[in-house]
Amino acid sequence: MRWQGRRESTNIEDRRGVSGRNVVLGGGIGGVIIILILSLILGKNPLQFLQSIESGSTEQVSPAEQKGNDESAVFAKVVLADTEDVWSKLFQKIGKQYVPPVMVLYSGEVESACGMNTAASGPFYCPADQKLYIDLSFFNELKSRFHVPGNFADAYVIAHEVGHHVQNLLGITQQVEALQSRADRKEANALSVRLELQADFFAGLWAHYDDKWNHVLEPGDIQNAMQAANAVGDDRLQKEGRGYVIPDSFTHGTSEQRVRWFMKGYQSGDISEGDTFSATSL
Repeated sequence: MRWQGRRESTNIEDRRGVSGRNVVLGGGIGGVIIILILSLILGKNPLQFLQSIESGSTEQVSPAEQKGNDESAVFAKVVLADTEDVWSKLFQKIGKQYVPPVMVLYSGEVESACGMNTAASGPFYCPADQKLYIDLSFFNELKSRFHVPGNFADAYVIAHEVGHHVQNLLGITQQVEALQSRADRKEANALSVRLELQADFFAGLWAHYDDKWNHVLEPGDIQNAMQAANAVGDDRLQKEGRGYVIPDSFTHGTSEQRVRWFMKGYQSGDISEGDTFSATSL
């Protein structure tokens, strides 16, 4: 993907190097003793340590993991900027205004309006605060664990999460959640699959227009995105994790389905083709 030297989104919160939780200690003599012990261990002035606790400051962690991620961060900002440009134009076509999400970069764990999450759960979008969260080490995992090359696979991941934001803005997320609240687990999972496949479609739709308008794609990029979609299919992940699959427990769709809907968005360039909820076959 051609991305160097292009516009970077400013809708970014960089929380790398900051822990997701605040240190909270109770009052009384017990709290004072704990503070004294911690100050001795950490080699800090007890008064300074007490002031930092009382101010509710966020605990700082080593930024070592952040080093080397600067290029990945710039790449993520460029991709987010591209999604802003594409979706703003597509929303204009349907008479709506696109309000872009905020991307939160974090390391290890992070707190969102949807609760506490760790990097192990992968990138996610929180409808409650309209932010997408990503630990940039996930890009390395795509290459090391799933053997997916190329940076466009990383772009697909970001575009998929932005797809969930699009669903939220269009009211699709809210409709699905309402249906899920009245459904049993099997039906709720089936609705989740259709929601995820539509986000894959939206990622493909973004790729279609980003290349059409900005000429960003290079040979092999779409194949790499297809590899990424294939790698995170429920059937493949369950097969690798437990040795067998349970289709009724799927929440994201099979590898084949995820690739198919991404490609449908990319090849059609037509947002009306992405109604996964009316599709008789996924």
